[in-house]
Amino acid sequence: MKRKVTKAVFPVAGLGTRFLPATKSIPKEIMTLVDRPLIQYAIDEARAAGIKEFIFVTSRGKGALEDYFDNSPVLEQELRKKNKDELLEVLKDTNMDSGAIAYIRQHKALGLGHAVWCARRLINNNEPFAVILPDDVIAAEKPCLQQMVEAYEDTGGCMVAAMEVPKEKASAYGVLDVKEDMGTMVSVQGMVEKPPADEAPSNLAVIGRYILTPKVLQSLNRMKSGAGGEIQLTDAIAEEINQDRDVYGYRFRGQRFDCGSKAGFLQATVAFGMARPELRDEFTSYLEDMVSLTKAAE
Repeated sequence: MKRKVTKAVFPVAGLGTRFLPATKSIPKEIMTLVDRPLIQYAIDEARAAGIKEFIFVTSRGKGALEDYFDNSPVLEQELRKKNKDELLEVLKDTNMDSGAIAYIRQHKALGLGHAVWCARRLINNNEPFAVILPDDVIAAEKPCLQQMVEAYEDTGGCMVAAMEVPKEKASAYGVLDVKEDMGTMVSVQGMVEKPPADEAPSNLAVIGRYILTPKVLQSLNRMKSGAGGEIQLTDAIAEEINQDRDVYGYRFRGQRFDCGSKAGFLQATVAFGMARPELRDEFTSYLEDMVSLTKAAE
């Protein structure tokens, strides 16, 4: 009998150096798309998928991230005084019940696999768990992890979100070696972390959503270094395949934005701004004016 996925690990220990100087004083995960931090998009997606327990792998200087999910009595009192009920409703999504969220420190930046390994004592030996990378923001009618959890009920094993990328960009991703392509789902016979473009086994790249079995943590226990000298989560999942355990890639329905890059963050800001009815007309008009001015300048 397959167990439900009710825990998720959020690796948020990175320094966000690509966004300096902003990230000198605030965690990258608090940076906002329109008016919501990156981490809020990740939490909302996890909740929609049925996640009840949230494990954050953090590092020094992430206090603002922890405070974000705490209640703010003074702010709430002021909003009540001013009858700003809509804003009070907005704040509800930012609060977490006592005991629902846990924080684990990653003291050294040794890779994604090491970050997930840091959460090992909060994951039982017989329960699957999700991993969500907040840098990967996915706009979808049905949230990506919810799609995966529903598919997982039929498959079990390990599952990774996957999307097709240009062959020349494969070296920036973990890439799947496909055993059988079943459309939305593929069975996987191998995984390679950041292969040279001409050696990539496919153009199907792993995106920052995973459903994993605790056996992956056993592989991570070996602390084996992979690409870039880091402990790679991809390598631990590939070990599941070597042990004849099922691993699947899931082609999710939605648009992924790489908010770990400046260009991706700006693209996401435009997309989410355009999706907001109260902002769309004014924002669209501004963008059209900018395009006209740019063409005129050329």
